[in-house]
Amino acid sequence: MAADSLRRLRAEAAGCRRCPLWKRGTQTVFGEGPPGARVMMVGEQPGDVEDIEGRPFVGPAGTLLRAAMEEAGIRPEHVYLTNAVKHFKWRPQGKRRIHERPNRDEILACRAWLDEEIATVRPHVIIALGATAASVVVGPSVRVMRDRGKPIPSDKAKVVAVTVHPSSILRAPDSASRAEARKLFVRDLKAILRKA
Repeated sequence: MAADSLRRLRAEAAGCRRCPLWKRGTQTVFGEGPPGARVMMVGEQPGDVEDIEGRPFVGPAGTLLRAAMEEAGIRPEHVYLTNAVKHFKWRPQGKRRIHERPNRDEILACRAWLDEEIATVRPHVIIALGATAASVVVGPSVRVMRDRGKPIPSDKAKVVAVTVHPSSILRAPDSASRAEARKLFVRDLKAILRKA
């Protein structure tokens, strides 16, 4: 049963030592959502809030993602949220923990967890959020800004597509840029679902 398989995977991943990221992360942040979710969204890695709470997409980027999903007509109870890398990679800056992009070895070390999640959940649609997730889900030839919102041939799901990571919207330089980036993000989500 998928629910049992996900519980087992989550328990195994909690003790993961395949790369050094576990030494600095508070905990493994495994995927979350219904075992038979129609849609799987894959981000890069947990952020600071996710690392502390142990759940994916519960920080500022997750708040934006959930609002955009609602606007796009995606019901949260039909979505499995996860990340390509399961530990938070960061560097200290004063009292803050600043995100650092995972390297190739760290991404490859986590690849088996994501592959198992995909095989267990068997989503109809996989949406890779951002360049790291896109390279893991689709491959190195994908370019998020060029390929965003379009179906990409893959044996992982009926529909596989890429778009920006919601954190990139939060980093836009001003409110007008953030509003435009969010509008395009919602447009991508709607376009991807129309292909499903």
